[in-house]
Amino acid sequence: MTASRRLRLVCAGSILLNVFLVAGGGAAWWSMHARGNSPIGMGALRVPGADLAPAQRHGLRQVVRQARNDVRPQLDANRALRHQIAALLRAPTVDQPALLAQLEQLRSGDAAVRAHVEAQVVPYVAGLPLADRARMADRLEPRQHK
Repeated sequence: MTASRRLRLVCAGSILLNVFLVAGGGAAWWSMHARGNSPIGMGALRVPGADLAPAQRHGLRQVVRQARNDVRPQLDANRALRHQIAALLRAPTVDQPALLAQLEQLRSGDAAVRAHVEAQVVPYVAGLPLADRARMADRLEPRQHK
């Protein structure tokens, strides 16, 4: 194979890879921004604020972000507990009492984070117009499968 042929193949491969990466990045951007109805994330908890007006949705995200920053040490401790639990699960023999204790500690930490975030979100949500709160309530209720 000649050097010019190798160079053409490398260039063609590079172009294909770049097209793939750009298309993937565009699809990710579209799924996050163009739809405009993504849930507001609070870790495992999701707030049904997708139907709010952009300014209100932004305000709610700020409240959630600040609440999570307030409990950053607990979030870090929970992350460390997850690593410890993973190590217990990877051990040749599972230390069940230790695993149960770590899981209980993690559950308590997760509950504390959730309680704090909810306590910060409630005053913001209470100040929203009734129509917005009603839409949020509709999203909280389970959908009936027929």
